[in-house]
Amino acid sequence: MAGVSPLLSLKNINVTFGGVRALKGVSFEVNPGEVHCLAGENGCGKSTLIKVITGVYRPQLGAQFTFDGKLIATMTPNLAQSLGIQVIWQDLALFGEMSVAENISFQLAVKGKYGLVDKRAIEEAARKALARLGVSLDLHLPLKELPIAQRQIVAIARALVGEARLVFMDEPTASLTQSEADYLIGIVRNLSDSGVAVVFVSHRLAEVLEISHRITVLRDGSMVGVYPVEGMTQSRVTELMTGRNFDSAVIAADHVDAPVVLSVRNLTRDGEFSNVSFDIRQGETLGITGLLGAGRTELALTLFGMRRPHSGEIIVEGQRVSFASNRDAIRAGIAYLSEDRLSLGLNQPQSIADNLVMASLDRILVGGLISSRRKAEVVSRWISELAVKIGKPHDPIRTLSGGNQQRVAIAKWLAIGPKILILDAPTVGVDVGARAGIFEIVRKLAAEGLSIVIISDEPPEVYFNADRVVHMADGCFKSVYDPRQISLTELESAVYA
Repeated sequence: MAGVSPLLSLKNINVTFGGVRALKGVSFEVNPGEVHCLAGENGCGKSTLIKVITGVYRPQLGAQFTFDGKLIATMTPNLAQSLGIQVIWQDLALFGEMSVAENISFQLAVKGKYGLVDKRAIEEAARKALARLGVSLDLHLPLKELPIAQRQIVAIARALVGEARLVFMDEPTASLTQSEADYLIGIVRNLSDSGVAVVFVSHRLAEVLEISHRITVLRDGSMVGVYPVEGMTQSRVTELMTGRNFDSAVIAADHVDAPVVLSVRNLTRDGEFSNVSFDIRQGETLGITGLLGAGRTELALTLFGMRRPHSGEIIVEGQRVSFASNRDAIRAGIAYLSEDRLSLGLNQPQSIADNLVMASLDRILVGGLISSRRKAEVVSRWISELAVKIGKPHDPIRTLSGGNQQRVAIAKWLAIGPKILILDAPTVGVDVGARAGIFEIVRKLAAEGLSIVIISDEPPEVYFNADRVVHMADGCFKSVYDPRQISLTELESAVYA
């Protein structure tokens, strides 16, 4: 895109909150039709910069703001929208009870005769927006009935109805499987080809390098630099974002002499998985990977007592068990970290301390009442052991970064003293530095004798952090790999074949 005039150009952006400089002399520009990655760890200033661009925050004096060659004296949310600047936040901000068409076109407030909403015009606008993306959805279907990948498409289509020229996508693939993410990347390419500029914020560095033309890296509110994607590697981006090197190395080890903690024999749940059998030994980490519909989460929920198997056996430390609920599984020593941290793993309005102890209340009761002393001891212990960065224990959990929230979610289960810890997509929505920290915790726990199952749709996560890797597809265990005897490329080829 050499020689192209920028669609958006910012210079000397400074933002201060309560004496803390959130952005320090940042410059940023995007070209028409460009896919530009905004990269950095949580807290580096990415969201603050986006809110400056959309007029939510006002930078300090000296900032320069140009859009389509015209100087903008003061940006406001209304002005940003009129210029075609749209943001699709991670939570999407859609309405579950409304139809697909209504979600896409609600900003138009289309009215017909007598001031009534013109449903035909709403559906026509929605149909045209989806057509631009090359997608067809049932316009009358309530949004809540769509999977998350299709909700992302609805959010993008809504931006197009607003005549978008520049679209910011905040972690658009964080909750998607690899196949869903690939499909969304195809949609981003369609947008780019049609002349819409896209700023992509993602912690999945592989897709960043696949889709972007350039990368702007922020660290601690300052600009590290702007880099072309050509010749860039994930490890180099990681180093630029964090200022540190994270060496990836296979950690697989033998555990044949350790006692078996969990045995699964021919476990079947009709329509979800069938004849699944495996053992996991004390201190061993088993990785399970596969594509959408493989049955990984369904298997985990069954092991955790949330679903009943139709046949087969679950054996914990030599004793066959039958779970009527997750309470039975917890009593047997099985803990499960949900893939949906925001709505299932944690209670966002509640405090850090309350979230941490919610699974282990029976351990902090005295005479049927919660002991403040015991609660404080439990919270203090696990905050310290997992190095969770917090303000105060009574602060709402939502005040923490994604990585620190995930550490609290892990601590919640460690507080029950489990024998088996199942981690379902443990790094969803956390940045590369936080990911490394989470897997350091996993390795430490395994070294202390905890048996761990890691479920991930990203083969590198299980390849570098498990002793054995299972490829699951169509509800079955297809193959079991030793990372010491297979390359990552070979594993990815098997999973994506």
